[in-house]
Amino acid sequence: MSNDPNRRSGRRQAQWGPFSATFSPPPEPSSSLLPKSADIGEALPGLVRLAATAWVRTAEWTLVAGLKTGRRALEVVANPASAADSARELISGVAQAGAVFGEVAKAVSNGVSVSQAVVQVSASLTETVTTHEVSHQQEDEERQRKMEQSLRAQGQALLTRSRDVWNTERGHPAYARILEEMAPDEARILLLLLRGGPQPAVDIRTGGPIGVVSSRLVAPGLNMIGPRAGVRYLDQVPAYLNNLFRLGLIWFSQEQLRDPLEYQVVEAQPDVLAAMHSVRAHKVVRRSIHLTPFGIDFCRACLVSEKEDIAVLPEHQAPNVID
Repeated sequence: MSNDPNRRSGRRQAQWGPFSATFSPPPEPSSSLLPKSADIGEALPGLVRLAATAWVRTAEWTLVAGLKTGRRALEVVANPASAADSARELISGVAQAGAVFGEVAKAVSNGVSVSQAVVQVSASLTETVTTHEVSHQQEDEERQRKMEQSLRAQGQALLTRSRDVWNTERGHPAYARILEEMAPDEARILLLLLRGGPQPAVDIRTGGPIGVVSSRLVAPGLNMIGPRAGVRYLDQVPAYLNNLFRLGLIWFSQEQLRDPLEYQVVEAQPDVLAAMHSVRAHKVVRRSIHLTPFGIDFCRACLVSEKEDIAVLPEHQAPNVID
């Protein structure tokens, strides 16, 4: 037995060479029912993308649904009356989601691929949403048209009533709405203005040599309406006056009252003195607060008795009449 490596190598080659040539393993039989490895390799990325997309969409839907559910739960806790609406909305959302999944499953069972089924269902949903938008737009247009016709009909009815000589209505139709938009303290303020007459108010501005050139407003509209009217919330008097002005019941005149003694009491109040002492030099601008003619009629119709003598009530300046 020789130790020559070449001979050993040659014997091995002689031994294995014919075997490898003669007995090479035959190729595995291919079947048309099984996908080829190359096809699987090409299809795998698409399947992975589809699975990843489906997972992301599912996670996104789950997160959004969870947030909406939590928000609805908080709304129900804050406002129990909205529980029924929230339940109906939740049931509607679940029904819509079930319908979408049902359409996809039906398409897949009919031999359509998952990706094509998703595309088809998305297209149908888009068409449905578009149809709903068009329908809502048509409903809005129809509602607007009916409202215009209703307003025109109301206007014609109003003109017809104006020609009715037997109509004895004297109260303004807006009085009922105004009463609903007023606070109880505001009714007290109106009675004070009606029976006590126009009320004084002062503005505190910077004075001195600098105030002649450029005067700065320090405190506007200081008055004693709250204490004189006996309101419950004195700190809300500025808001009360703003609301009464918005309703057209009072107005703020730039002119002062004829009696200067009215302002001496106002200027001695602590808030007025504090505004004066907050600057080195100050000046006082005297103004007044009046009822409008509409406000006077409102007070006579809604706030005083029919037996009260309105002839002795103080007079108020109209907004366009300044002495």
